[in-house]
Amino acid sequence: MLTTLRIRNLALVSEVTLELPSGLVAITGETGAGKSILLGALGLVLGERADRSLIRSGQESCAVEAVFDVTLMSRAFQRSLDDQGLDSCADGQLILKRTFTASGANRQFVNGTPTTLQTLSRVGDWLVDLHGPHEHQSLLDPSRQLALLDAFGVLDARRASVEALVRERDALETQKADLIIDDRAYAQQLDLLRHQTAEIAAARLSPDEEETVAREYQRASSAAQRLQFAQAAADALGGEEGSVLSQAGAVGRLLQELDRTDSDARPLLDAFEQGIASLRDLERDLSRYAERIDLDPARLQGLEERLNLIQTLKRKYGNSIDAVMRFGEEAARRLEQLEGRSEELARLELALARVSSELWDAALDLSARRRECGARLARAVSGQLADLGFRRSEFDVRIVSLARNPPPHPQPGSAGIDTIEFHFAPNPGEPAKPLRSIASSGELARAMLAIKTVLAVQDQIPVLVFDEVDANVGGETANAVGEKMRTIARHRQVLCITHLAQVAAVADAHFAVTKEIRGGRTLSTIHRLDHSGRVTELARMLGGHTEAARRHALSLLRQP
Repeated sequence: MLTTLRIRNLALVSEVTLELPSGLVAITGETGAGKSILLGALGLVLGERADRSLIRSGQESCAVEAVFDVTLMSRAFQRSLDDQGLDSCADGQLILKRTFTASGANRQFVNGTPTTLQTLSRVGDWLVDLHGPHEHQSLLDPSRQLALLDAFGVLDARRASVEALVRERDALETQKADLIIDDRAYAQQLDLLRHQTAEIAAARLSPDEEETVAREYQRASSAAQRLQFAQAAADALGGEEGSVLSQAGAVGRLLQELDRTDSDARPLLDAFEQGIASLRDLERDLSRYAERIDLDPARLQGLEERLNLIQTLKRKYGNSIDAVMRFGEEAARRLEQLEGRSEELARLELALARVSSELWDAALDLSARRRECGARLARAVSGQLADLGFRRSEFDVRIVSLARNPPPHPQPGSAGIDTIEFHFAPNPGEPAKPLRSIASSGELARAMLAIKTVLAVQDQIPVLVFDEVDANVGGETANAVGEKMRTIARHRQVLCITHLAQVAAVADAHFAVTKEIRGGRTLSTIHRLDHSGRVTELARMLGGHTEAARRHALSLLRQP
């Protein structure tokens, strides 16, 4: 639901923040007060085209921000945000923001992340339906109508079966297309696959081999250098002239003389002898280390060739040994298919025939169910339209289906074999037209209200906005409009701009738009009415501030 709408510098609005409750929200005000500005603001933040003339006179920019509670939105909505690279909704809140300037610069954000206008519009399609003189109406889309018909008829399981069979058919056709190639290309592919599989198989790769070979190669390539270092260190310790141990002899003789002249110097001689012993051990260990170093040019060459082979295969088939091995497995599978092309084509043809037959059976069954449900839906909507003043109107669910023909004739798609469109004839004697062709915004809005009443449970869009739904109606029809909106509001948040007191009186919350002059400038403001304020506003809508109008207003508010 829409919880907050903030508007700054839009037309006659300087700055306003609306905190909106759930249920049915009525918005009223005198003609010209600025009620349409609210719809314009909502349309902007849902991705509609921005007109720079909407920026408040004297200002350089305009901003609209809408906060939605999406806690109860479907997983499909959350996936759609992920698919578009948008941030997740913290605490179940989705924040849409739109700004534009007098110079023509546009910026839009979803949860604080800059995005495109197209993305903003796609997100808005999940959240709000505007019904009135606006373009943001999902029910005008035939594919949306088809989805709602399936939901109305509880046909989702049958549709899912059709979708699964379409995916299976498409996969088989892809495999078949891969096999249907001319003889020259066939021979070339065979040669290439045989070379690839043989090259990878001959390498006898293992998943963790590269690291081991690289480590062994590093040690083998550094063997000569390590031998040189070890031998030089051993010579420096115990070589002939000038070595550490040969020079240490003079130090030892001096310490022995010191020991003979002073017994307290004995520990110094002991420490020296221990040091000499450690140096002799180090010399011996260095010699043994040098003896163990294997200078094997043939092994070094073999390791280098192995590393080169691994790198070559990685460049050709993947960025890791695992990827190369997977490529080899896939190439072997593909080679096996091509070598048995005739048999594989025959198998695929049989599988395609089976799946196509099952798909047509499922699609025809789904189509038949849709026709039954379409007739029921048309009767239900017609009944609702009669309550809304269209007593002799015609509403129809037109379904056009593909005929069962073999390829290359059109085949069932993921939605089956049907295209549908809702048709409506508000006036007797006139032919029914698609909903999107209805010229009168008032007629279209009431038709939408009738459909939404029937489909209130199935439709998943959480916010509905109705404008001009009560155009040219009154009396019992006005009461019916209010009751139907209240029915829908049990399942969705409904915002209704209305001129009818009967409609506003049944709302869960009532906002009034007023226009005033401050500092020589005209401003539109909006505020939520308390009980007393509602009585006054309803009385105005009923014809004035007379006592009779107030009594009538009170009676409307007291109605259950």
